[in-house]
Amino acid sequence: MISRTPVKLSAEVQIRSTQDPSQAQDDFSNFKLSHHPMRRILVFLIVGLASGQCASPQTSDHSMPPTFYKDVLPILQQNCQSCHRAGEIAPFPLVTYQQARLRAQQIKEAVRLRTMPPWFADPCCGHFSDDPSLSLEQIATISSWADSNAPAGDPRDAPAAPHWAYGWNIATPDVVLKMPKPVAIPAHGDVEYTYEIVPTGFSTDRWVQMCEVRPSSRAHVHHAVVYIRPPESKWLRGAPVGVPFTASTFRDPELMHEAHATNSDMLLVYAPGSSPDNWAEGMAKFIPAHSDLVFQIHYTTNGHATRDQTRIGLVFAKHPPKLRVLTLQLANDHDTIPIPAGVDNYRVEVHGTLPNDATLLSFFPHMHLRGKRFEYNVVHSVGPPDKKIETLLRVNYDFYWQMSYRLTRPLFLKAGTELQAVAWYDNSRNNPHNPDPTAAVTWGDQTYNEMMVGFFDVAVPADMDKAHYFIRQDK
Repeated sequence: MISRTPVKLSAEVQIRSTQDPSQAQDDFSNFKLSHHPMRRILVFLIVGLASGQCASPQTSDHSMPPTFYKDVLPILQQNCQSCHRAGEIAPFPLVTYQQARLRAQQIKEAVRLRTMPPWFADPCCGHFSDDPSLSLEQIATISSWADSNAPAGDPRDAPAAPHWAYGWNIATPDVVLKMPKPVAIPAHGDVEYTYEIVPTGFSTDRWVQMCEVRPSSRAHVHHAVVYIRPPESKWLRGAPVGVPFTASTFRDPELMHEAHATNSDMLLVYAPGSSPDNWAEGMAKFIPAHSDLVFQIHYTTNGHATRDQTRIGLVFAKHPPKLRVLTLQLANDHDTIPIPAGVDNYRVEVHGTLPNDATLLSFFPHMHLRGKRFEYNVVHSVGPPDKKIETLLRVNYDFYWQMSYRLTRPLFLKAGTELQAVAWYDNSRNNPHNPDPTAAVTWGDQTYNEMMVGFFDVAVPADMDKAHYFIRQDK
């Protein structure tokens, strides 16, 4: 999925096939669902109508059932409406009483099955501020309301409506930058990674508190990465500005190579289900004056030709922050994923050490269709050769919901801390998303290939850029 950016933490890679009986039941790849998130929401709900496998949550013995305005609407506002409102990814809104009442039983079954809201972090490890999961009490409230013929209640009990910026999940952007020229996407076939360089026009340095990527054809954008190219950078200087191009556009081998590798900092990574950036007060991402943004987009085809003109919205920090946010990654080399045919628990491991102190903020794991499970760990030395593994995040991976996971309490890590990312793959017939369980899988950009990238965000002093962060201090 992502450019072949060099691993930044002196990473070592270990791969091996494992058949771990203890994990035999821990396979979330058996969801037989549609391949597009917008369709998946609806399918989750329809499947829920036919399922009788979950017992009804226990509800309190109140004489009066819950009502929409007093009890249900606050849950929808907090946990559902970021997607279930006009212009967003969900196939229907859940903003008004009429909209919710029509789907009361569907909502009930979806929350009982915990297919909605989507969340894939194993509760064993970590606490995350962007966890939309409902509590047992909230599930019971919705179930009781639906079973009581979905009463409206008194509209005066309704909480104040959230302030949504139409077309955005962040505050109204200060600046919106759009790819100047749309990209034509064919109806069929593979699409090479597509780039477009967008000048910011910023005459002064900017600190970005919030940002969000919005493709115009969400159904065709498998991912987008927006890189910051500062004015002194030589990266892709031979490439055209303001028009789409791919690596094969060039005859120069050096330019072709640059289209697949960069040390530039990332402003944001977008994939279905991922969250926009919204950094806490006192921290932000940095765009130097006169920088360009380089959009790298992986398009997929679905039988319908179209065009896409992706844009990014930026909200600037009101004051210069004390901390600068950097996006780093632990990633496998492109020769390290030869996943054998039929193997259902293939393991890939990457690890490295932090060159300087940093505060760990969030995670964004990425694999492709064979992805099964992903972990981020801190490796503690307890005396040679013994080590202790502390799991920070374990994700039961779902390729069609690639989500961000933001720590409720950021974690300070000293220079020299060893981080580990571990991924498991299911290349067997048990994986309903597997394009061909009879074939070995190699590394590659397309979704029928495989990848393993463990993105993570850290906060460092505001005057430390990415290049200086990777200068290791003498002990």
